[in-house]
Amino acid sequence: MRILTTLFELSMGGSHINAIEISAGLAKLGHEVIVYAPDGELRQRVEEFGLEYVPAPPLGRAHPPTVASVRTLTALARERRVDLIHAYEWSSTLEAVYGPHMRLGVPVLSTVYSVRVPRFIPRYLPLIVGFTNEADAQRRRGRRSVHVVVCPVDTDANAPVTDSGPARRRFGLAEGDLAAVVVTRLARDLKREGLLSAIAAAGLVDPAVNLRLIIVGDGPCRAELQAAADEVNARAEREVVTLVGQLIDPRDAYAAADIVLGMGTSAQKGMAFGKPVVIQGEQGYWDLLTPVTLPTYLRQNFYGIGDGDDSSPRLAMMLTDLAKDRSRWPDLGAFGRSTALSVFSNQTATDRVAAICAEVVARRQPAGRRTGLLESSGWFVGFRTVEFSRRVGASVRRATARG
Repeated sequence: MRILTTLFELSMGGSHINAIEISAGLAKLGHEVIVYAPDGELRQRVEEFGLEYVPAPPLGRAHPPTVASVRTLTALARERRVDLIHAYEWSSTLEAVYGPHMRLGVPVLSTVYSVRVPRFIPRYLPLIVGFTNEADAQRRRGRRSVHVVVCPVDTDANAPVTDSGPARRRFGLAEGDLAAVVVTRLARDLKREGLLSAIAAAGLVDPAVNLRLIIVGDGPCRAELQAAADEVNARAEREVVTLVGQLIDPRDAYAAADIVLGMGTSAQKGMAFGKPVVIQGEQGYWDLLTPVTLPTYLRQNFYGIGDGDDSSPRLAMMLTDLAKDRSRWPDLGAFGRSTALSVFSNQTATDRVAAICAEVVARRQPAGRRTGLLESSGWFVGFRTVEFSRRVGASVRRATARG
């Protein structure tokens, strides 16, 4: 198959990294894969895998596709005669549906690894989500083809190291320091609340533990988080919390960690490195990942929602308990690593996605049926740009009338 993988940006983020790694896996299976996205920092990863890259005009998470972007994608799909568009997240999905799908009949597979799938993604589209709770919710809403592929992780590149000394020295960690590491985007949505809680918790841990909280990442909340870290450090009269900025390759951060804090793919990478993992969520949610709690996080994409109370004291106690009972670390690490290999390795995910792609191509819809399904889904209702909907909708109807 000739597969066009489309992303709304190439910035650091779990969904984008997953898209590139799965594309590389599909290429190894013999498929021709083209990555189409606005230029960004992850272009380096695309090139490292030897994938063909075609730059796209900027799209953006908060904005719907434009008529121009739809036309550009349609022209590319026509020129390259693609068999399937694998679109990641809602912006890219809508662009693919309005353009190559409706104009040319190119099948579209949508992958949405966000916490929730937007209702305006057409219900008849085949959809991949990362956890069973969301898949069940989408089926209840009438989606006909929903697949679960747990967000994959490259378990070869992300693996336990025999000597963590060089990585720990990179982050200024002393031999007796307890390193709790967070690798994340410093974003307001999903992340900010938990990061502020983690910084506050670091200030509550008994100084005898020698806790160091290392935060790897960048984003709009960095100044606020740095100010909170400065306050904790000033009270402790030593550097307890360190913001190191963004790393294109954060593997040294995971290798240096004694404990990984995180949600989603970040938590999974901590597991792949064989580290104890504390799951971060929203509204004060923190929980230790164990064999007992794992089924919950496979349903909830390694994420949770708390009761809204201040969680800093609870997280501080959790870290203190782990520090005092280090005999648990090997078992927790081995459990995480074995789960990574069996449940969400890149090979497992790639094989699953390849099978779904073949199924989608085999079931491509004729023009009249595509138009009927789109209109019956109520997709135009509530879409952000009424003028865009009117203009592209009219264009789609003219094109499908011509066959």
